[in-house]
Amino acid sequence: MNKPSDLPLHAVRSHEEDSNTTPNPTFDTILQARLSRRGLLRGGVGTFGTAMLGGLGVSACGGGDDKVAAPAEKLLAFAAVPKSLADTVAVPAGYTATVLYALGDPLAAATPAFKNDGTDADFENRAGDHHDGMEFFGLGADGKPSAGATERALLAVNHEATTDEKLSSFFLHANGGTTTLPRPASEVDKEVAIHGVSVVEIRKTAGKWEYLKDSSFNRRVTPLTDIEISGPARGNALLVTRYSPTGTKTRGTLNNCGTGKTPWGTYLTGEENWVNYFTRSATDDTARGNDKSVTSLKRYGRAQGGASRHGWESAGADDKYARWNISKTGASADGSDDYRNEMNGMGYIVEIDAYDKARAIKKRTALGRFAHESASFGVPVSGQPLAVYMGDDARNEYMYKFVSTATWNPADAPAADRVAIGDKYLDSGKLFVAKFNADGTGQWVELALSNAAISGYAAYAFADHADICINSRLAADAVGATKMDRPEWCAVNPANGEIYYTLTNNSNRRVEPSGSSQLAPDAANPRAYTDMKGTTAQQGNPNGHLVRIKEGTGAAAATSFTWDVYLFGAESGADKGMVNLSALTADQDFSSPDGLVFSPSTGICWIQTDDGAYTDVTNCMMLAAVPGQVGDGAKKSLTYNKAAGGTLVVETQVGKAPTADTLKRFLVGPSGCEITGLCETPDGKAIFVNIQHPGENTSQANLADPTKYTSQWPSNAGYGAGKRPRSATIVITRNDGGRIGS
Repeated sequence: MNKPSDLPLHAVRSHEEDSNTTPNPTFDTILQARLSRRGLLRGGVGTFGTAMLGGLGVSACGGGDDKVAAPAEKLLAFAAVPKSLADTVAVPAGYTATVLYALGDPLAAATPAFKNDGTDADFENRAGDHHDGMEFFGLGADGKPSAGATERALLAVNHEATTDEKLSSFFLHANGGTTTLPRPASEVDKEVAIHGVSVVEIRKTAGKWEYLKDSSFNRRVTPLTDIEISGPARGNALLVTRYSPTGTKTRGTLNNCGTGKTPWGTYLTGEENWVNYFTRSATDDTARGNDKSVTSLKRYGRAQGGASRHGWESAGADDKYARWNISKTGASADGSDDYRNEMNGMGYIVEIDAYDKARAIKKRTALGRFAHESASFGVPVSGQPLAVYMGDDARNEYMYKFVSTATWNPADAPAADRVAIGDKYLDSGKLFVAKFNADGTGQWVELALSNAAISGYAAYAFADHADICINSRLAADAVGATKMDRPEWCAVNPANGEIYYTLTNNSNRRVEPSGSSQLAPDAANPRAYTDMKGTTAQQGNPNGHLVRIKEGTGAAAATSFTWDVYLFGAESGADKGMVNLSALTADQDFSSPDGLVFSPSTGICWIQTDDGAYTDVTNCMMLAAVPGQVGDGAKKSLTYNKAAGGTLVVETQVGKAPTADTLKRFLVGPSGCEITGLCETPDGKAIFVNIQHPGENTSQANLADPTKYTSQWPSNAGYGAGKRPRSATIVITRNDGGRIGS
């Protein structure tokens, strides 16, 4: 998710919290930079030779035992899709994109069709909002799990957030909703319910994909669903609340962004931008006695007196509203009479068995607590531990790895109790954070009390390993982890096991930083430049890049790695010596990479964007790539001039420049959207993509006039009632029945 400063208020996203004020290296403190001047190198919108298809987002699909088949077809044989500002979905000629499942679609036979005029209710039984990461879970004709099924399945879909301005999720309410406090309970109940996760049955009938609104598999998981705390933090004092005096459960999951699919066939969903849903009083630091909980709250971006995103805490005295106020209001010593610890129950990887409603949903605390995006498994090897790779999506945050204590047994893959297998692999292990070196090497540093940097950390006294898991950011600060340009999705190349991370952007990179949140460029975040959006100068690294890692000795359990920058986002006309370092062409240029998935079928790497920097030229997009490997390029030296004289030099490792056969644009979305979430059928002949928040830059003041909406998708493509824009899942197929992207 992106939050450029020139977007309207409702498009300003909460995950750019800037809470990392440590002096940790920004890859290496030895690396220097100078601000390079950029010309106004905007290209025009291309001529459309593609199919402009209206009937219509990426999760870390795979990570299991899937192998990349050797394709008979040439990959990326399609014609590149030009950049576009049109309010539609563009895919290559020869492909068809169709809307499958959109905000408000009913999930039960008794739930009426969505009117899309703000009067709809019963969102606990409807598709949620802001479709994000998702995974495909095959079903056989008998309705039982089937890994090879290609025409019937369950889609598990994240619903990250809702389009809002001035507190209210205005498209959900007939008159735009209440924009002052207190918020009406009826509005808050609706807004809470559209967050979380959907599980929905889909099938292909007579060549057409559809969702089944009356399937017994369908369900919603919302911020009110009962969820177990699992792993090291279960029962810990930091998770005690009025709802759970034993600290063993919490209510719901929130701001679900990226995903993962376990080798044993369950769904992992990451809790990302949950912090700003909470508020605490302007005197809460004092009420807490300025104890270490204050340090934790500030490090996670929740200073006292900060307003919540939606004001849900104002809707009444009921516990379901009171939980959003995390002030210390009770008299107990442990927090069992208030919600002072409630926020500690958010920020985890959550495991769900999509096939079985009866199984417990669990927050896997061993994987750490931060602004999670996806969770991507390394290629499983029998007899070796499993590795799970994760990123913390906020400016200047870190990249993490979890290594299981248990070693992989392939016999666990078809288990009847899949959540119990999750207990085995995800509740015990080691949590690591990444440190990058300028020479293209790096280390995974374990976050454990045995590390003197953690046990002796002056800023925060860790009590035990559970405390480290709950306060992973503080532990990573203690060991001097490398600050990154917003690590978002990660994905593992099944062909060689290398790990790819998207670094979406960072407006706080500067040649000569000022203040605690600004950083100089470094080896793995090497650019600091000015990007012009019209007449607006955007500073830092507004276009983002992708880093990839090759593990050293020990495979999943390796503590060293090598790395390079796979691709730099840039417009094609930008300076190739300082900005467009990957020499992108007009068929390849992009900005703000976010979603990232490798296809188990073809091996194609799908890159999706959530952009605010290049949106005067093109809507957000999805690219297809055939990547090489770490070290296939060369070292690059960037020399920046200092304002007061002298130079700063940054050396970085740059991957081999893409060609027309290894990178091209596959899809461009409608106006104001983000492209996110991708999974596919096992044969690779259908892919499912999410279009999130089309028209999000519409002003709430224009709600009554559909002609002033910045998007009317998907209604303008013939899907559903009303003209209010809706997030939705689309399905893409090839007209000749072939595999997608070949």
